[in-house]
Amino acid sequence: MEAWRWLSKPAQPYRWPFVGRVIVKAGVLFVILNVLFALADPLPLLGRVSLYNGLFPGRERLPYGENPAQSYNLSLDNLEAMFASHEVAAAPGADEFRVLLLGDSATWGFLLEPENTLAGRLNAAGLTSPDGRSVRFFNLGYPIMALTKDLVLLDYGLRYQPDLIVWLVTLESFPREKQLYPPLLQDNPDAVRGLIERFSLGLDVQDSRFVEPDFWGRTIVGQRRALFDLLRLQLYAVPWAVTGIDQFYPESYELRRSDFDADVSWQDYAGPVELTVDELAFDVLEAGFALAGETPLLLVNEPMFVSTGRNSDLRYNFFYPRWAYDAYRDLLNAEAAAQGWPFVDLWDALPAEEFTDSPVHYTPEGAQMLADLLAPEITRLAEGWGNAG
Repeated sequence: MEAWRWLSKPAQPYRWPFVGRVIVKAGVLFVILNVLFALADPLPLLGRVSLYNGLFPGRERLPYGENPAQSYNLSLDNLEAMFASHEVAAAPGADEFRVLLLGDSATWGFLLEPENTLAGRLNAAGLTSPDGRSVRFFNLGYPIMALTKDLVLLDYGLRYQPDLIVWLVTLESFPREKQLYPPLLQDNPDAVRGLIERFSLGLDVQDSRFVEPDFWGRTIVGQRRALFDLLRLQLYAVPWAVTGIDQFYPESYELRRSDFDADVSWQDYAGPVELTVDELAFDVLEAGFALAGETPLLLVNEPMFVSTGRNSDLRYNFFYPRWAYDAYRDLLNAEAAAQGWPFVDLWDALPAEEFTDSPVHYTPEGAQMLADLLAPEITRLAEGWGNAG
């Protein structure tokens, strides 16, 4: 009977002073953690912690995606995490000749499976270097056109000691006002400013588009989205490794335009003007060669769709009126010759039917054609460098 009374005795309620102390202590701890996080700025360090290239293989292209649930991929602004997830961050093999590919969404491989990108087709070619090493290509292309974006990625990519660099460019990456447009650059102002100052680029280090978090923005609360993106990138390693899917492949898409209005405007220009190297970001291109230093760099004017449809006498494609692109090509060829840059102009190298939804996105067959054209150029540059060495 005594035991029953003890069991049936109601539990003592928590006393409000005790509850209050717990809440206060938790609040103080939360504030301290947030302050320490803001002071330490650990996001770059956290970005280097990765399941890729260890428990799971490295990705074949940099993370980018707008529908993560379907692509097992996402866009984020942590450069350390992006590269830590990429196969380039894995320890190189002893017999590996490493080549970095830089460029826009065409190089990244929009609508293409990894094995059908330019890097994939070049890797399938089984090239060897002059000293007998296997040539391995790493896809550091990234959607959004801006030479400065490529420069930042090159700066990071050089950490992995490439033997050669191939940089694919097109006119849309050259307008000076577009150089700081990519969100990836706006969210990494220190990386961009360092390059602007180092190479005296004609860009504003105080550009208003740079994202500058205040103290609150650097706390755990302020960086919760960035932290969540880091976690999601790791979680997607499992379905990506199982399926190999890293972008959404629609069943159908709208084909690039072949017919155009009688319009010759480009960017902010209503009609033909005399373009100069100062109006286009040739200083960023020059900085890329300086940054590469002794590592040979091959500059490629990438292929584009050339229309034969309505008003094609005025425009090559949706991107370019003929006057603008012709002026760009003249400047690019002249500058490459004057600077002594290794350069190949492949602007019209692919048939029109090998382009998909954009003037620069190509089919798997187009990627193979481009790889076939570039392979001897890359081999020649590698042999020349080996002989010089």
